[in-house]
Amino acid sequence: MATTSDIYKGAYFRHENELVLVMEYSHITPGKGNTVYSVKCRNVKTGKQKEIRFNSGDKIDFVRVEFHELQYLYEEGDSLVCMNQVSFEQTSVPKFLLGDNIKFLAESMIIKVYFDENNEPINAELPKHIEVIIGDIEMGAGKALKTASVGNGAKILIPLFVEQGEKVRINTETGEYLERVKD
Repeated sequence: MATTSDIYKGAYFRHENELVLVMEYSHITPGKGNTVYSVKCRNVKTGKQKEIRFNSGDKIDFVRVEFHELQYLYEEGDSLVCMNQVSFEQTSVPKFLLGDNIKFLAESMIIKVYFDENNEPINAELPKHIEVIIGDIEMGAGKALKTASVGNGAKILIPLFVEQGEKVRINTETGEYLERVKD
């Protein structure tokens, strides 16, 4: 069994019979006493976040997960229907697994979906960088930036020289403009 020194961002482990994902962690070494690990986690079933504290050397029950790259097909209630491109099997993935990044999701996009030992989807990620076409533009976001809508109505900040209808690359984790894309 693993210990607290094995914790890393993106790890999955069981805590109080619930599967959680490590989002951030830090360790504090006081002048006296043992090191304390502070772990910010997200419950994979409910999506709720919480902070867990461990003492140095505490045992942790890590869970092995596997991922598949699935193609997003359509939305159905609170789920996204995705298809495995090898077996053509369709899987329902809860929307909350994408979090706020769902605003950048586009039809036919390939997303990475993580599955637990029971083959249930427990996490999903968009590609780190995507290309989008600039829609409506609003002026006045600052001296060097303006606000533009992209994709599903998501808003991003873009430089003044970018015009409506141009294709740009953005970071889906931060929503930041990266560069213009030449066709």
